[in-house]
Amino acid sequence: MSNIMAVLINGIAQLEYDRNKPLTDYQLTYLDKMDKKMDAGINIDGEIIESPELNQRVQFVVANMLSAMNSDNEGATSALCSYLATRLPDLKQIKIEELEEGVSIDMVFDEEYKGQVSVGFVKH
Repeated sequence: MSNIMAVLINGIAQLEYDRNKPLTDYQLTYLDKMDKKMDAGINIDGEIIESPELNQRVQFVVANMLSAMNSDNEGATSALCSYLATRLPDLKQIKIEELEEGVSIDMVFDEEYKGQVSVGFVKH
């Protein structure tokens, strides 16, 4: 069984989080602070949710992670990915599809991430 959680956008792996690498105390404290901040309420699609449950927190974090990835904010991306990996220990993959009408997010708990194979082409 793999301890890797992967984030894929349009079928291409963007992040691989290895749960075997322990987080520092500072990082764990930061994730707890994220939870405390969300306890005060979050905004999902213009709706304020005063006491978000785990699924709503996950939706909020995934949306913010995608935004951080799109703006090349590696620090925020790492923190948000760590949050998802630690709060959802059975999560294997986050599959994000960017569509014309919006974004589709599929949380995969039952399919191990197998990695991607790079294919080399030889010029003749």
